[in-house]
Amino acid sequence: MAETVFTYAAPGLKFGRGASAEIGFDLQQLTGGTSRPRVLVVTDPGVAATGHPGRIAEQVAARGFDVTTYDRSRVEPTDESLEDAVAFAREQGPWDAVVAIGGGSAIDTAKAVNLLVTNEGSLLDYVNAPVGGGRAPSAALLPMVAVPTTTGTGSESTTICVLDVLALKVKTGISHARLRPTLAVVDPDLTMSQPSMVTASCGMDILCHALESYTARWFADFDAKTPEQRVPYCGANPIADMWAEKSLSLLAGAFRTAVRDGDDTEAREQMALAATFAGLGFGNAGVHIPHANAYPIAGRVRDYRPEGYPQGDPIVPHGMAVSLTAPAAFALTFEAAPERHLRAASLLGGEGGNAGPDDLPSVLRSLMRDIGIPNGLAEVGYLARDIDDLVDGSLKQQRLLATAPRAVTAEDLAGVFRGSMEHW
Repeated sequence: MAETVFTYAAPGLKFGRGASAEIGFDLQQLTGGTSRPRVLVVTDPGVAATGHPGRIAEQVAARGFDVTTYDRSRVEPTDESLEDAVAFAREQGPWDAVVAIGGGSAIDTAKAVNLLVTNEGSLLDYVNAPVGGGRAPSAALLPMVAVPTTTGTGSESTTICVLDVLALKVKTGISHARLRPTLAVVDPDLTMSQPSMVTASCGMDILCHALESYTARWFADFDAKTPEQRVPYCGANPIADMWAEKSLSLLAGAFRTAVRDGDDTEAREQMALAATFAGLGFGNAGVHIPHANAYPIAGRVRDYRPEGYPQGDPIVPHGMAVSLTAPAAFALTFEAAPERHLRAASLLGGEGGNAGPDDLPSVLRSLMRDIGIPNGLAEVGYLARDIDDLVDGSLKQQRLLATAPRAVTAEDLAGVFRGSMEHW
């Protein structure tokens, strides 16, 4: 029997230049009645250096809150970095609310903190199976305000917390509806300091969020589920489609400009809107092959250090990792939904030359080259002999692969990785 129901959920949203100055007021509404509520601000060293978290903390304190800041979030969180944040929060608590300020890494760190200061157990208890225990939270989480300073991850809208499990060299996540922030405060002024490569990488994350949710398996093509069985990623549906299409249209007009000229306020605002719209779409429809592949690409990195990111441990930033196999992935899925792939290529400014499986991949390769994304997996350090290992890592992401518009085999994934070694 086919599914007949799709679900949709989203955080409260406040969008606009200067919106971050109103967070004290917003927290008063979320914690009303509590005497001098205690708020934990979660950020990372790079974002803390911009002064935005300090300013927001001062404005929140001026509204009568007791504010403590944790500023050690790691770019591309690991189980170790999340455990450090959780230990700090458990020791310094209790809390009445959590405010995350930063990119997806800081927001995901705050999600893990919020989960584990309100629920018993360890981090791995809640990590998705088979890597972790897949436990669902039993207690309600605290009100959480997510304040993105990058345009891309959509973490302010979603139910997902992503992390690297270091011992296993795998990127995985925690997924549950209660992790979704209570309120997303999107202030484009906070994104103005993004370096060019960060804008490019995060923007490719926006793009793939929109494309993957738009081309995901249709919700009614899944088997019928009981209410208890339904998960946040329910497949493509009419509401998620609307957000994805609008996001793609905004990206077509603003993406190259935002990378080329970081001071262009209109382009930055359009990118922030595109990220918000894509998050509202994929946070319900889901993502599929490029994101599943991104986990092992990021988790098995050897020595790649991209410009514009902290020059510590090697990383392939999440959005970059997602983008590297996107052209080949969408060539693979074309036959499952040709009209959607062609429509997406058109929305991104493609000319629709052959009206065939290479239309969307061609648009993506052209964009990636223009904005400085690496020319395939080889440029970030992977070799042909790594393909089997990458396929194995991707196959562990069945939660994501289940949303692909066609069944995906190990052989399919090997072909995608082979086709992604070099793009031009």
